[in-house]
Amino acid sequence: MQYHLDGYRYGDPTIEPAALGRDAGQGPLPEEVDVLIVGTGPAGTVLAAQLAEFPEITTRVVERRQGPLPVGQADGVSCRTVEMFNAFGLATTLLDEAYWVNETTFWAPSSHDRGGITRTGQIQDVADGLSEYPHVIVNQARMQEMLLAKASKSASRLEVDYGFKALGVDIPEDPEARVTVTLEVTDQDGKGTGTTRTVQARYVVGCDGARSVIRTSIGRSLHGDAQNHAWGVMDILPVTDFPDVRKKAVMQSASGSLLQIPREGGNLVRYYVDLGDLPEGDRSVRERTTFEDILAAAQKALHPYTLDAKDVAWWSVYEVGQRVTDGFDDVPAESVGVLDPRVFIAGDACHTHSAKAGQGMNVSMQDTYNLGWKLAAVLQGRSAKSLLATYSGERQKIARELIDFDKRWSRMIGSKVSDPNDPESGGVAANDVEAHFVAGGKFTAGLSTVYERSLLTGGTEYQGLAPGFEVGTRFHSAPVVRVADAKPEQLGHVHEADGRWRLYAFGDAAAVGSEDSALGELLKFLDTSEQSPVRRFTPSGAPDDAVFDVRAILQQEHRSVDLNTLPPFLLPAKGRFGLRDYEKVFSAERTNGHLLGTVPGLQATQDIYDLRGVDRERGALVVVRPDQYVAQVLPLGAHTELADFFAAFMIDQGVNQGLDQG
Repeated sequence: MQYHLDGYRYGDPTIEPAALGRDAGQGPLPEEVDVLIVGTGPAGTVLAAQLAEFPEITTRVVERRQGPLPVGQADGVSCRTVEMFNAFGLATTLLDEAYWVNETTFWAPSSHDRGGITRTGQIQDVADGLSEYPHVIVNQARMQEMLLAKASKSASRLEVDYGFKALGVDIPEDPEARVTVTLEVTDQDGKGTGTTRTVQARYVVGCDGARSVIRTSIGRSLHGDAQNHAWGVMDILPVTDFPDVRKKAVMQSASGSLLQIPREGGNLVRYYVDLGDLPEGDRSVRERTTFEDILAAAQKALHPYTLDAKDVAWWSVYEVGQRVTDGFDDVPAESVGVLDPRVFIAGDACHTHSAKAGQGMNVSMQDTYNLGWKLAAVLQGRSAKSLLATYSGERQKIARELIDFDKRWSRMIGSKVSDPNDPESGGVAANDVEAHFVAGGKFTAGLSTVYERSLLTGGTEYQGLAPGFEVGTRFHSAPVVRVADAKPEQLGHVHEADGRWRLYAFGDAAAVGSEDSALGELLKFLDTSEQSPVRRFTPSGAPDDAVFDVRAILQQEHRSVDLNTLPPFLLPAKGRFGLRDYEKVFSAERTNGHLLGTVPGLQATQDIYDLRGVDRERGALVVVRPDQYVAQVLPLGAHTELADFFAAFMIDQGVNQGLDQG
C-alpha cells in the first residue's frame, strides 16, 4: 500500500482522499450518470466497489430496500472469491471473521442399523496447491457490507441510493444516446409508492435478482428446468451430540439427505434439509412448510444423534431448479458484432441454481468482476465499445458449466444410498458422494474457469514456457521475495482491483543488466519503443503504470541485486515529488517457513519457477487481465506479438480524448 506519494498522510490509509467535488459525498441521485447499477446483491456490490476506483466515471447504485441487507442467504466463499477479495484489500478482514472449511466428512446409513448414520469418510476440503487461500464461510450480507464500505472510502465516495426500484429500461435506437431507466420510490417495506423519476445512463447493469426487471426489459428470460424437489434451509444455534458439528458434513440417511455447514462466529450452523419430491407443478411448498417441519426432518436424518435448535437466525424453503438466460446483454443474437451492448444483467438475473454447490454468490461476483474493468476501459476512452460484447460471450459459458455441475451434484447428494443387503433397491454407493466431491474440488474452489481464445485471451503456442500459468485461467500465485525490502509476498497479491493489466516478466538465465538479457531487452522495448503498449495506450501525463503494471521476477537472490543497476523502468518516478516506486522487482528465492502464504506441502527447495514450471533458460512474459486471468504467455522477446495483442482492443491515446466519446 502506497499512500505518501503526494505528501505525508495521516490517518486510516484505506480512506482515499476525496476526488474533486466529492468532499461532501456523492450528492443526490443525478439525472444523468455513466453507469447505473440496479441492485446490491453480490454482483452489484462487487461492481460498485470496482467502479468506485474511477471517480471520473459517474457511477450510482440503486436499491429498492431502505438499507443494507441484514441477513444474507448465501454464505459459501470459494478460494477464488477470497483471491478476488484480496484484490480489493479485503481478504484479511474476510479471513479473520470467517469459518474456515478445513475438512468435510461423509455419513451414510449404518450397516447395523439402516435407520441411523455412520461416518464413511473425511477428507481435506481443498486439495493442497490449488490456492494459497482456504474455502471459508461468511454471511452474504457481511461480504456486501465490506464491499460497500470499500466503495464509500474510495475517492468517488460512492454510496447506495436506497429506496428506488427499477420499473423498466428504454433503449433508444440511436447508439450514441443514453438509456432511460424509470425508477419508483419505495416505502419502508421496499414497495412502490407510485412516485417515479428517470435516470439517463450510458450503461445499465441489472443485478436485481431472479425476478429481474432489467432482464425482462431487454427481452431476456431464464430457460431451464425445475427438479420438482424441495429443500429446507435453516441457520440455527444447535445443541447436539453429533461429533462433526463444527465440520462440513454431507449426510445421506435412509430418511433423506442433510448438508451441514458450520458458520462464522463459533456457534451458528446451517443445515440444508431434504424435504423430498414434489408433484409436478406444485408451487405451494413454501406456504405449507414450517420451520418445525424442517427441524423434524433434520432430526430424523441425523439419527441416532440428537439435534435441538436454541435459536433460529433464518430459515426458508426452496425448490431445486437450474436456469440460465440466452444472453447477458441487450444485443440480440443476430446483431452481435453489429451493435454494442448498453444494458447488462449479472448474477441471479441471468443464472439460478441450487445452493448446495455453494457457487451462486461466487459466480455472481465473478460476473461483474469480469464486466467492471471493461466498462471502465471504455468509459475512460482506452478501449472501443466493442470490448463490452466479450462479457456475455465469456460469462454465459461459465454459467452453463455451473448449471451442469449443479445438476450433477444435486442429483448425487439427493440420491439415496444403496443397501448392500438389498442390491435390487437401487441408489448410489456410500463412497460415490465422496468421490464426486473430490472430482469436483477444482470447480467448487472456483478455479475451473477457462476463458477460450478470443480478443482478450491468446493462444497456447508458448504455454510451455510457463505451464503453471495456464492461458485462460486465473493467475496462480506463488511466493516470492520483494528485492528492495526483503519482504516475502505472494506474487499474485500485488494485483489490485484497479482496472490495470499486469505484465509479469520472469527473467531469463542472463543477468538483467547484461547485453544478452532478454528481460533487459523487453524492459527497454516497453520503456522506449513507439510500438510499446505502455507508450501507445497510457494517457498523456499519467504514470507509466497507470494502465500496465510491469513486475520483474529475477532468478538472483534478493541480496545479490543492486537496485542502482536495475533498468530505470523498474524504478519509476511517481507522484508530485517524483518518488521512486521500489515495489516492482522480486526475487524467485527458494521458499522457507517464514514466507507469507506458504503453500501446504511445499518443498523448501522450490521457488516460483519450480512451482509454475517457468523456463529458467528463456524466462517468460505472463500477461494478466485486470480480472486476474492469464491472457497470454509469451517469450520475453515477443515484442511484436505483445504490441499486436493490445492493439486489437485498445485505443491509441494520441487519438482518443477519453470520456467525450458519446
